[in-house]
Amino acid sequence: MKKESRIRRILRSIVRYVVASASLSIVIYILFALVFSTQEERRLQKENQLYRERYSRMKEKEKLIGDVVEGLLDKDNAIYKGLFETPAPSLDALTAADLIAESDSLSESFYLSSAASKTGSMMVMARSVDENFAEIFRLLETRRDSIPPLTLPLKDMSYVQAGASLGMKHNPVYKLRMQHNGLDLIASQGTDVYAVAGGKVSVVLRSRRGLGNVIEIDHGNGYTTRYCLLADMKVSQGQRVRGGQKIGTVGISTSHPAPHLHFEVRNKGKVKDPVNYLFASLTPEEYSRMLYMTSATVQSMD
Repeated sequence: MKKESRIRRILRSIVRYVVASASLSIVIYILFALVFSTQEERRLQKENQLYRERYSRMKEKEKLIGDVVEGLLDKDNAIYKGLFETPAPSLDALTAADLIAESDSLSESFYLSSAASKTGSMMVMARSVDENFAEIFRLLETRRDSIPPLTLPLKDMSYVQAGASLGMKHNPVYKLRMQHNGLDLIASQGTDVYAVAGGKVSVVLRSRRGLGNVIEIDHGNGYTTRYCLLADMKVSQGQRVRGGQKIGTVGISTSHPAPHLHFEVRNKGKVKDPVNYLFASLTPEEYSRMLYMTSATVQSMD
């Protein structure tokens, strides 16, 4: 009997020891986890902090862009009423799915950096369009006969035909980043080219170098347009042309083997981005997509 009682005391002591040891281990682990962080945890904490900071900045930019877009829509509506006596057509904003293909393999950091980059590009484009609208309002207020050219030099073209526009682009001939002063419009050789607005032909240049055959039209009020890399030229210097009149055809050259039209817009000699002058010839959705295509294209065709 005494022996059995002794065994029970020993077993109880062992159980208490095991329970106490386990409890102490859990308490020590919890204290250690609260006070000390592993290297992986520290890395994740820093990464989360970085994401929080980026998210906060992106939210601020999103609000700013929303305000800018709202202002542009109001101006767009006013311009349509002034020029065409009709309200501007409605436009639903492009979704991210329209611009970036979904992929589960891409990291969250990629989407954050990509969104930040696109936000910056859209801000630059918004400022350019805003400046253009301001110029149109100025011309409407002064009631001058000449307004900026607002149509396309090619008929029935889609936004997918738009290539590089104004800015530093990779030149395919010299293999260097060079200033590109116009808009590349991809078209088949022999495609008809039209004057974007009425005016007087100020330059007819025939050349096999540089931008090849060039026609320049003075539209008045400081605006001129240039049509480069032409094949046939149907007008002569000093001739007056009307908007929509055929002036030549798309050509090709030895230094620029891919047929396309290089189109430029200038105001008082200063180079302008032609994309900002084409909104009256496209649906709002097509125009939005053309803005994206031209800003995303890093290589010119000439």
